[in-house]
Amino acid sequence: MNEKERNRISRFLSLVLRHKPDEIDLRLDEHGWADVGDLIAKSIVAGKVFTSQDLEEIVAANDKQRFAYNEDRSKIRANQGHSIDVELQLEAKDPPEQLFHGTVERFLPAIRVKGLLKMNRHHVHMSHDRATAEKVGERRGEAIILTVRSEEMNKDGFTFYLSDNGVWLTEHVPVKYINF
Repeated sequence: MNEKERNRISRFLSLVLRHKPDEIDLRLDEHGWADVGDLIAKSIVAGKVFTSQDLEEIVAANDKQRFAYNEDRSKIRANQGHSIDVELQLEAKDPPEQLFHGTVERFLPAIRVKGLLKMNRHHVHMSHDRATAEKVGERRGEAIILTVRSEEMNKDGFTFYLSDNGVWLTEHVPVKYINF
């Protein structure tokens, strides 16, 4: 499978595993898991043809590790970024002193007033390194990197989670914890 095809299918998987499983009549359990056989069969009906081997390659090659298999590889889910109601069974973790969030200029006025909001997702997403935050911000234009004083937030009672693919998550980042 070439990179263009892998990216096309990866975007489709993000859509059905994070946002719109009903687009292909796919059922996710309460933790976001989908049966691999159902995913492949229902994707084919929807005109997105890939094999279990293709799926293995996409999961392994995804640079952001967006997807994960269960232990016996019979189920798959998105690691985070859902706009649908799922319980990812994340454990609270103590964050590092600071985390980074990539955004663009046009969102700064709202962030300066309300802080970082999860919007239509379950959590605000942050990274432990500046380079990852830059990649995230660049998807929408010239990246602006915000530094979140996460250790201070944690001490003040905010809960943080670390997803399976290394993305730090929290419900909200108030303005007073953001270095612009």
